[in-house]
Amino acid sequence: MIALSMPSPHPARPRSKPLTLLTHGLVLMLMLMLMLMLAAVPIARAASTDPLAQVQALPQASLLLQENGRDLIATRADTPRIPASTMKVLTAFAALETWGRNHRFETDFYTDDAGWLWVKGYADPYLVSEELDKVVSALAAKGPRRITGIGLDDSFFSPDVEIAGRSSTDNPYDAPVTALAANFNTVSLIRTGDSIKSAEPQTPLTDSARRFGMAGAAGKQRVNLRERDKALRYFGELLAAKLEGAGIQVGEQQRIGSMPRDAERIYRHANSRTLAEMVSPMLDYSNNFIANALFLRLADPKGTGQVSMAAAKRAMTDFARTRFAWRDFTIDDGAGLSRANRLSARQLVELLDAFEPYRDLMPQQDGNPSVRAKTGTLRGVSTYVGYVRRGGDWAPFALMINEPVDGAIRQRVASSLAR
Repeated sequence: MIALSMPSPHPARPRSKPLTLLTHGLVLMLMLMLMLMLAAVPIARAASTDPLAQVQALPQASLLLQENGRDLIATRADTPRIPASTMKVLTAFAALETWGRNHRFETDFYTDDAGWLWVKGYADPYLVSEELDKVVSALAAKGPRRITGIGLDDSFFSPDVEIAGRSSTDNPYDAPVTALAANFNTVSLIRTGDSIKSAEPQTPLTDSARRFGMAGAAGKQRVNLRERDKALRYFGELLAAKLEGAGIQVGEQQRIGSMPRDAERIYRHANSRTLAEMVSPMLDYSNNFIANALFLRLADPKGTGQVSMAAAKRAMTDFARTRFAWRDFTIDDGAGLSRANRLSARQLVELLDAFEPYRDLMPQQDGNPSVRAKTGTLRGVSTYVGYVRRGGDWAPFALMINEPVDGAIRQRVASSLAR
């Protein structure tokens, strides 16, 4: 009898060896991928925390570090970008090269036949309260015991002077720039309810200051004087208060305009601060008023005519072309307020090479004596230019970022460059 093989109701399982090989292959591949990923984590973490790598990854960033004229790090160094307040380094250099470290700005004082005291300003940016005390002491020694009124002549600046990029806020950095100004055209006040007092013992409270204080918030505040005429009137009030404090009677009238032809000069005041002593705090505190006052004055270094903003732009542009042979740059103001300003990292490093004799005037980075540099900040703009100590020598660098970033990256980059 032939036995017939009947199909089993349970089909035989397929052989397991091919499946086992496939599974092992997949497991090995997954393990290899995991190992590569784990190995890449420290590299990625290092890249994310390395400030130099961060800058290189930013499309709107430039970085240049040089030693002895040779590029050590160069990332898009020739691309013109918005410099923000690092523009002040160019203004400082032009001023120092034009007048020298020890230059002192002057202000003239006249009297006319009607007994008026006239003040003629030539853009001295540092007529602070303490400096006006020196003026008053000198005037008191000249003998006038009674003054009919105070005339204020700031015609050295044309009436149309307006700073590109200046906003209409109360902030001190938005102060108007005038050829005659006290305390950078700002007032420091303390308001408690309806009570206003000066926040500075050396600065008497004037009527104008009181009005500004009543319009402001409670507490201590420093506000700018907003407009040219208000700034000039405040100067006259402050000078009158100090003259009266010295025993000189002063009439309440004020005049703003050109002094009369019959006026006779009785005193020329040279500021007690040298230009270098003005430039250092200008860079340290990023004082826009000082920077643009110097910028305008550079259009007429001898102070013999009248200057306009257009003339100041031409003068600084001509200076940069003559001194550095620059091309593809734009200068729109002297403080870096304007977003129309354009310089490249390479141009800024070239400027820093020339600025080397004045390096001591650059701010020192907080907590790092190996960095002396100037910051620049606008909305979406973070810049940093100066010097880092490398091997005992100072090397110039320029960092320009024209996109939103954490501003602290600037100090991290500089600290990485210093070694």
